[in-house]
Amino acid sequence: MKQLLTAAALALATALPAAQAQTLTVAKSGDAPHFDGHRAGWSAAADVVNLVQDTLVALDWDGRTPIPLLAKSWTVSPDGKLYTFKLRDDVQFCSGKKFTAADVIYSFNRQKDPATRAPYAWRAGKIKDLRAPDPYTVEYELNEPYSDLLLQLTMYNNAIHNKDSVEQWGKDYGLKGLDGTGPWCFESWRPRTETVLKRHDAYKWGPSMYKNPGPVKFEKMVIKIIPEDSSRLAGMLSGAFDLTTQFPLQFIDQAKKSPMLQVSQANPNFQFTMFAFRMKDRPLVADKRVREAMNLALNRKELVQGVMLGQGEPAYTYVHPNARDFAPSTKGIVKEDVARANKLLDEAGWTQRDKDGIRMKDGVRLAPKAVIPNLTFYPRMSEAMQGYFRKIGIDWQIIAVDVSTMVGRLGADDYDMWTVTVPYMSAGELMTFYFDSANIPVPNRLFWKDEITDAGLKEGRTAIDDATRMRGYAKVQERVMNEHLMLPIKNINMYMTSNKRIKNARAHMLFQQTIYKGLDLSL
Repeated sequence: MKQLLTAAALALATALPAAQAQTLTVAKSGDAPHFDGHRAGWSAAADVVNLVQDTLVALDWDGRTPIPLLAKSWTVSPDGKLYTFKLRDDVQFCSGKKFTAADVIYSFNRQKDPATRAPYAWRAGKIKDLRAPDPYTVEYELNEPYSDLLLQLTMYNNAIHNKDSVEQWGKDYGLKGLDGTGPWCFESWRPRTETVLKRHDAYKWGPSMYKNPGPVKFEKMVIKIIPEDSSRLAGMLSGAFDLTTQFPLQFIDQAKKSPMLQVSQANPNFQFTMFAFRMKDRPLVADKRVREAMNLALNRKELVQGVMLGQGEPAYTYVHPNARDFAPSTKGIVKEDVARANKLLDEAGWTQRDKDGIRMKDGVRLAPKAVIPNLTFYPRMSEAMQGYFRKIGIDWQIIAVDVSTMVGRLGADDYDMWTVTVPYMSAGELMTFYFDSANIPVPNRLFWKDEITDAGLKEGRTAIDDATRMRGYAKVQERVMNEHLMLPIKNINMYMTSNKRIKNARAHMLFQQTIYKGLDLSL
């Protein structure tokens, strides 16, 4: 392990003090723009929200089973439109306010309000009405069945908010203040530097997946933002950090052998790294033949091995073959075929070449722009992909931005592609997220609007039996993959790496947030 430490990393390891005994110190690579879960669309916000706020149901370790949390039980009507949740009566917010059905109704009404501009509002289904027959019962009525509702209610965007806190902080909600019923309470935030959470002493309603229902064993959690891989590595090896969910993947095998570190792998885990095409007013990538050629040009096995050192697997489909409702018919659409890639570009009219060998048409160079976050593996991976594209005459332009400003950059118009590693739980979730026309402009940043896609999504979403759900989502997968709307790159492994003095460190798969509630963590 010693050879892994650069001089800079060693300097940081020496400079950082050891973590205090009752403080859990966590290292992360990037920060969030805010922590209002209704308005946030990035995992950097989700992890803090999941620690501070609770959802009606929690996600068990298997990544498929919703279990009680704020709701102790529920029933579903035969037509799949009415869910009746029975709530716990012993829950309170960090502020001391008692939790009731009114908080549930407020939270979901706030999220579905167009003024909130919530990118994940669709995860709550198409809500018709929310009623509270008594303070601890919620009737959750939908306009149409939603086959993934309980699964989606485990997501951070469906966490329960305190109306008083939202109104108190106003436009600064999620920036200067945040209240929740979670095991940790929000204390302070210094953007791009650190977030401090403190123990919720009254917490005792943790989900049954944990041995400890609460409160947590640490007085505080300090989340440090450390963008450099070498610095997070050094901090973990020196003991300056107790835990990270973003240990440099190229060094995971060494971490497993380290006498002072332990590694827990999230399993199952579906984390899809892709590049998506912007389908609105971008002439360079408007032709499907260009998009397909770029898909065919990549050697994904080399990319995963060279950039990730094998800590992942090449992705040739958008949905992982082990995920719920994967369509086997999509296998074979994406593959490596450089000869066919060149043929497709010729057919699309990109036959001229400039002095550098870059293809041209009507005096325009084939040089699409791609926005990437400037952290972890993205720059290395993008540079490697750039080399493959040059072999077929494409001058791929990489625009690297700070992760905290990427949302704003994607709001601009001057780019052809963008990348993200997206965690998901099912085919329906991933397909709805990026291809539902109702999600334009966010999270459907592809601006893909297609009747066949929307019809397939509705069939799968409103199904009340497994066969119909699977059939609908299979249609969508076939449609979007045959249009080559994305470049699938890899499915990456996800780990929690911690100092061996930390006990019961088990990685959870939910939305890249391996700590989840952190109730069992102890010294």
